[in-house]
Amino acid sequence: MEFNKLKHVPSVIEIKQVAEQLKGVISETPLEFSASLSARYGANIYLKREDLQVVRSYKIRGAYHKISNIPSELRSKGVVAASAGNHAQGVALACALLEIQAHIFMPKSTPLQKVEAVRFFGKEKVRIYLVGETYDEAFAASRKFCETNGAIYIPPFDDFDIIAGQATVTLEILQALPEAPDFLFVAVGGGGLAAGASLVLPPSTSLVGVEPAGAPSMQQSLAASEVVVLEEIDRFVDGASVKQVGAKTFAICAKGLTRMLAVSKKALCQTMLDLYALRSMIVEPAGALSVAGLEEMAEEIKGKTVVCVISGGNFDPKRFPEIKSLASS
Repeated sequence: MEFNKLKHVPSVIEIKQVAEQLKGVISETPLEFSASLSARYGANIYLKREDLQVVRSYKIRGAYHKISNIPSELRSKGVVAASAGNHAQGVALACALLEIQAHIFMPKSTPLQKVEAVRFFGKEKVRIYLVGETYDEAFAASRKFCETNGAIYIPPFDDFDIIAGQATVTLEILQALPEAPDFLFVAVGGGGLAAGASLVLPPSTSLVGVEPAGAPSMQQSLAASEVVVLEEIDRFVDGASVKQVGAKTFAICAKGLTRMLAVSKKALCQTMLDLYALRSMIVEPAGALSVAGLEEMAEEIKGKTVVCVISGGNFDPKRFPEIKSLASS
């Protein structure tokens, strides 16, 4: 079953209403000035720390907004999501807070740390189904469950309710700065965060999307002027590696994105190490994408005000030896 409060592209007024609804549920994460990055690039660089969000990513924003608007008469049907990570945690926490049953499908290959995080946030309101070896298999199983049980599906990005929730990240950035930044760098997977940013940024701010070189789904879609389905992708950046961006997010991003960048695995891993060494930040690969993109535009951002959204921090420090190896490869 599908439920949508918003059936159109959200307006700035509607996004501000969403921000009011999220107060007391999410953290208004800090916007931190980075002296080290600013010195390196000769710019004023700020980091929007969504890795410090309650579920260590921005995903709770969209998930809570969508689920909280489900009418009381439909809540008994429960909700369903397919995710190997941050979306699952956002849905789980939202359902625990709203006392709605969640059925979350994850591939068998999902790290135990992420499975346990979903269980922790959802408590007794989440049931986890480990199905298949890939996200696509888990997704297919989740859709079948939805059809059989009449539950409400909560998509990870291609949904106006979700996009409106993610847009509140950028709204907070604009409220925290005396003037709008010259550049905003955001990670792009399915496009929900970038689409939300597109809807609230003034024309004076250039929106730069950054995705993994091993999964350039938005870049190729923009080049083709239509949504492209990639045959194969590198799933290393599990929070931003998708074969296909959303139709709704693509339509918004096609108008709002100023530029798309694709970052190599090597450069991304080095950025993760740099953030840890310079600021003691433990970020997931997707969370480091925005900062990794700065090097690609080093000349353009000189003397400018730049904000990078650190989209997530769900990363097991035990993987740092792997990251060091990839950075030096």
